[in-house]
Amino acid sequence: MKALVYRGPGQKALEDRPRPELADAGDAIVRVTRTTICGTDLHILKGDVTTCAPGRVLGHEGVGVVEAVGSGVSAFRPGDRVLISCITSCGRCDYCRRGMYSHCATGGWILGNKIDGTQAEYVRVPHADTSLYPLPAGADEEALVMLSDILPTGFECGVLNGKVQPGGTVAIVGAGPIGLAALLTAQFYSPAEIVMIDLDDNRLEVATRFGATRTLNSGRADVLDEVRKLTHGRGVDTAIEAVGVPATFLLCQDLVAPGGVIANVGVHGTKVDLHLETLWSRNIAITTRLVDTATTPMLLKVVSSGKIDPARLITHRFALADILEAYDTFGRAAETGALKVIIET
Repeated sequence: MKALVYRGPGQKALEDRPRPELADAGDAIVRVTRTTICGTDLHILKGDVTTCAPGRVLGHEGVGVVEAVGSGVSAFRPGDRVLISCITSCGRCDYCRRGMYSHCATGGWILGNKIDGTQAEYVRVPHADTSLYPLPAGADEEALVMLSDILPTGFECGVLNGKVQPGGTVAIVGAGPIGLAALLTAQFYSPAEIVMIDLDDNRLEVATRFGATRTLNSGRADVLDEVRKLTHGRGVDTAIEAVGVPATFLLCQDLVAPGGVIANVGVHGTKVDLHLETLWSRNIAITTRLVDTATTPMLLKVVSSGKIDPARLITHRFALADILEAYDTFGRAAETGALKVIIET
């Protein structure tokens, strides 16, 4: 089969690989029909994710058709159309029983990280009963790829951890796919203001279409001054960091109001200063999280009902044979206008 393989920092290749085989009773083999590229894949290629070793097939998102199941799988059969969760969970360990599926003792974020992932024609999914979801009849497969990772990530790590409330004020720093997913799902809670901050005017224009009440280009505007004017000097109740670089986390520290929450979503590959000399007395909370995908069943219902349309995040489409071009397009998003790319196998 064809697969996109990580060859070390800055190196990747489309290679021929053997098809995966069942290894455990709970496994399923899924023929991938559509997948995508995540910002985390770019972090892997930069060398930021040390758990991902050279030789790994990348990718942790996608939809497909079940080809084979192990003897312990009861919820799925060959021929079933499924959503592949970016998080693999056994459903039985202590972490899973606490709803922290991302820290499953035998799973978590392993696809495209510790085991071969979804940017291939076939993928082995451990703990299939609790790591796959049946696709609703007539569902838009491209839209549902967004439910593998970015939609639950934006919602759980940004909106839920950030304690977005009706009438509250929210600043989302980073208008990439994750930031836009946080924007879409923050509106479940009717905040009074959602300010989107980025350097890319194209992404800020998309954010306006997606429901941002204010957009600020941090390369031109005095963001802190503008947010203070908007909030009568207080700052925002929720500051969502959706990039993963020191400058954006530092900005969130400046933007948050007393009693507010900084919800970190971005993947950080280098250290960031925490300014406790100014924050110690301000009653703020700082949260971090790897998505658990605990909200995926709810989000499937919301998307199926038409309340939100994550397909609006898709800007480019490629065949698996052209995945290197897809990476180039996604990696140069400021030039290409890319948000999410769909790769069809």
